[in-house]
Amino acid sequence: MEKQIFNPYLPSWEYVPDGEPHVFGDRVYIYGSHDFFNGAVFCPGDYVCYSAPVTNLKDWRYEGVIYRKDQDPAQDGRMVLYAPDVTVGPDGRYYLYYVFDKVGFVSVAVCDTPAGKYEFYGHVHYQDGTRLGDRKGDMPQFDPAVITEGDKTYMYTAFCGNHMKDRIGAMATVLGPDMLTVIEEPVVIVPGDCYSESFAKADSAKAVDEVKAEIKAASGCGYPLVSVENWNGFKDHAFFEASSIRKVGNTYYFVYSSQVMHELCYATSKSPVEGFVYGGVIVSNCDKGISSYKPADMPVAYGANNHGGFELINGEYYMFYHRHTNGSWFCRQECAEKIKILPDGSIPQVEITSCGLNGGPLEAKGEYPAYIACNIFNTDKPSMYVAPGQPKITQDGRDGDQELGYIVGITKNTTIGFKYFKFEGVKKITITTRAYITGDFEVRTAWDGPVLGKITLPDGSNFWEEHTGEVVIPDGVGALYLTFKGNGVGQLKSIRFE
Repeated sequence: MEKQIFNPYLPSWEYVPDGEPHVFGDRVYIYGSHDFFNGAVFCPGDYVCYSAPVTNLKDWRYEGVIYRKDQDPAQDGRMVLYAPDVTVGPDGRYYLYYVFDKVGFVSVAVCDTPAGKYEFYGHVHYQDGTRLGDRKGDMPQFDPAVITEGDKTYMYTAFCGNHMKDRIGAMATVLGPDMLTVIEEPVVIVPGDCYSESFAKADSAKAVDEVKAEIKAASGCGYPLVSVENWNGFKDHAFFEASSIRKVGNTYYFVYSSQVMHELCYATSKSPVEGFVYGGVIVSNCDKGISSYKPADMPVAYGANNHGGFELINGEYYMFYHRHTNGSWFCRQECAEKIKILPDGSIPQVEITSCGLNGGPLEAKGEYPAYIACNIFNTDKPSMYVAPGQPKITQDGRDGDQELGYIVGITKNTTIGFKYFKFEGVKKITITTRAYITGDFEVRTAWDGPVLGKITLPDGSNFWEEHTGEVVIPDGVGALYLTFKGNGVGQLKSIRFE
């Protein structure tokens, strides 16, 4: 069977969230933050990089550590590296933009190659030398996204936690050819949740100016607010964090995590610094809004924060995002889905899948690890967010141990879904389980569809054991759902088709 790839596309023991994909030359590089398995906080690791040939997204290569958190002179020994981005400067070198968790300014490192050893370069600053974020009236900088055109680099930053009135929205700042100096001061381009409906009743220029003044007084921010006539369109999908920027043709796409956190949305404009209009949701890491396997708004597990960007790779667009594991916000893994940009510029929301970058469904042949499940939920315990008591993906060992992931916390009515497989002549499915559970796993191709077979677990064990059931699955492309009906709390390691 030809080599296949699935989500997450990096090794199951690797935790690199916030992925920004960039094609440099004939390879695509993933720049992200670095979580630890069973970590207690976001992003405690140094920056690592993975890359793959643009013609073969099934062949990812570990590039190693590209930047250490102790290289920045601002490091006080207690700070971690948050989500970065990389752009090519006018001099042809690669510039890595990042922030620490405890400060409000942006740092920059530089390298001659995309995945080499980056060296500290400086802090983004105003022309008088004051760091951006340190001046009175500055909003804190956070999770920078960058795009360079000619001698200008456009940088997008901000964090707007829900109900934080001192944070207006996402900022755009223009840097000069040295990649550090602000040549056009920040403007607020997309609103946070406190201000997304501020201009709904502002029906005159005077009223708009009055609302702008009220916002600036409430927030203490001195930045100009631009294109406020568009702000009402961000209702319920206002900016939260995770800026990402791309240009397609003559249109700029600003991708961000919204106030509901689990979704990545986009806004578009013909200008990099004004005019952004809300476009829609690209992906939700709990598939809210997707009705392919559940009612569109049915609460499900594993919907926490999200961050990512899209990239054109070998003629196709792919959206990169992350999922949560270990029942925690702090153990995130990279996933990706193919997306479409329609002729009108819109991007329809895509469902999260197990097959991701595979270029098509997975062959329903041989064995697959359970950690590639893309839908895990229990209708008896609905939750939009990672929470205790939910089934979860975990691993044995410690961070760095090359242990395959598996699913734990399986109780009555837990459903585990995989999308998509190409079924051909499948007669039996064997699962590998552990723990003291008894009952049946019901097999379906739709979460609420007819039962197509059962896999019975007569008794439990503290050792991994195989159990086989006969199934009647029609040939063709479809999903696979396993719903547990029984007693106990179990674990699932793998599935095998026969």
